[in-house]
Amino acid sequence: MKALTISDAETMILAIQDEIRRSDESRYDHRLHGVLLVAEGVSCREVAHLLGDAPRTVEYWVHRFEGRGFAGLQEGERSGRPSQLTDRQLERVNQILRGSPRVEGLQASLWDGPTLRQWVKSQLKVELSVRSCQRLFRRLEFRLRKPRPQIGPADPSQREELEQLRATHKKTPRIGKKSGG
Repeated sequence: MKALTISDAETMILAIQDEIRRSDESRYDHRLHGVLLVAEGVSCREVAHLLGDAPRTVEYWVHRFEGRGFAGLQEGERSGRPSQLTDRQLERVNQILRGSPRVEGLQASLWDGPTLRQWVKSQLKVELSVRSCQRLFRRLEFRLRKPRPQIGPADPSQREELEQLRATHKKTPRIGKKSGG
């Protein structure tokens, strides 16, 4: 039988490995295959090479399988780094985000990462990065909405001037109209 090949194999191997890592179920199946190969007599080093993992990783799988059976190969809880803010502090952040930063004595008009970082540092005595503050917005279901500049109503006789002012503030020009003078 003729040996089959996959075009652009190097890229495809990386893509398949990414796909395996993407879901808990496929990672479990991946571990099962590794343990199966070891059970069939293939060394951990060879299995690691075949599956694209470290030999020590395959050893961990085998030990966990020996100790806990199939449950040892399933995805466990990953706690991650503990939050620097307590539940009570998070609730306070949630409350202040619903108001203006000016009410809290800050110079900003809108809440953003740097502004929240400044407030958390001064009020809660906790150092957070700007990125962590931005994640807090999403976690607390807070949406940043910057107001768009609006030009007030004008006298109908000034309609053309008003249209020109509006056009200068638009992000995209009107189709079919030439911009500029």
